[in-house]
Amino acid sequence: MNIHEYQAKKLLAKFGVTVPRGGVAYTSPEAVTIAEELGGPVWVVKSQIHAGGRGAGHFADNLDGKGGVRVVKSIDDVKDSVREMLGHVLVTKQTGLVGKEVKRVYIEEGCEIARELYLSMLVDRASSRVTIMASTEGGTEIEEVAEATPEKILKLSVDPATGMLPFHARRLSFSLGLKGKQIGTAAKFMLSLYDAFIKLDASMMEINPLVVTNEDDILALDAKMNFDDNALFRHKDIEELRDEDEEDPAELEAARHELNYIKLDGNIGCMVNGAGLAMSTMDIIKLYGGEPANFLDVGGGATKERVTTAFKIILSDANVEGILVNIFGGIMRCDVIAEGVVTAVREVCLNVPLVVRLEGTNVALGKKILDASGLDIVSADDLADAAEKIVKAVQET
Repeated sequence: MNIHEYQAKKLLAKFGVTVPRGGVAYTSPEAVTIAEELGGPVWVVKSQIHAGGRGAGHFADNLDGKGGVRVVKSIDDVKDSVREMLGHVLVTKQTGLVGKEVKRVYIEEGCEIARELYLSMLVDRASSRVTIMASTEGGTEIEEVAEATPEKILKLSVDPATGMLPFHARRLSFSLGLKGKQIGTAAKFMLSLYDAFIKLDASMMEINPLVVTNEDDILALDAKMNFDDNALFRHKDIEELRDEDEEDPAELEAARHELNYIKLDGNIGCMVNGAGLAMSTMDIIKLYGGEPANFLDVGGGATKERVTTAFKIILSDANVEGILVNIFGGIMRCDVIAEGVVTAVREVCLNVPLVVRLEGTNVALGKKILDASGLDIVSADDLADAAEKIVKAVQET
């Protein structure tokens, strides 16, 4: 689960992570009030959407070069910037051309920046440890740094038995070229950030830029946080921060029906039971020259109703030109899946090719149900056969 910058900063501040003062506004008058309370003389007006690159982005209806993050020096400029942001669509590298509508802005006090650094913490699946990444190249896309100058990215894995220790933080501080009192201040900042990461069950925290001010203070000028969905039951306060307007409607609908769905860029819809089988299905579709349109795991206890909902969600993607159903009936029975497929096809008036591969419990009965339906459903003998058939069907349409 992602949250907005202003929400992340509020959470981090509770753990002693230093952030600039600021407030969120939903209207221009609210923004003016916040700016007046902050006192100036410099303010930063920030569009709040779940996407990076806001400052370098542009508004779809205003191509004058003004992005979603602006430094202003008067209350009138605060008012004008907010008016140009709220209700308008911001397009960045991460949103794609469709962009995202700005529904709230963050008004923050300005600061004098001496240096911009990069700091993040994430769960490294390879090492099963929290890994800290730091770089002197703050304020830029870390992906670009990794590609052009990977030697400028420092990585440190933290042993879960000890957690992050002061010497870890000092080592990173020295590596970033910090000096004098900056080292102690940065070390405290990093330890506080790690404390928040662990206690909040975060999966990623990114501070970009992490700034050193002219007074040698260390501040999180921006903050992104992502949380482990499986741990949200322990953090009801964080779960309440979810902004459904920022999430894909199909993914939200899938979650309501206990379906695991992630939209992708291809044109072949996938409905599978089991995450591993779903990954294999997507891989073999690509092997045969196709592109998967989604990851959709109906789980081990899917009902006819859930299968029907899964079909509707897959078809809500206008890019889908064919569907592959790949079910291994272990806990789930193939006849139940077959009944669900038949019901769904009739209900949604399916007009794209459909290939179904069933294997496992009651597979013979499942195939019989499909054959007796009279519907245009192509059966497959195995996964390779299924992938080849759906890719060919889509290419011929």
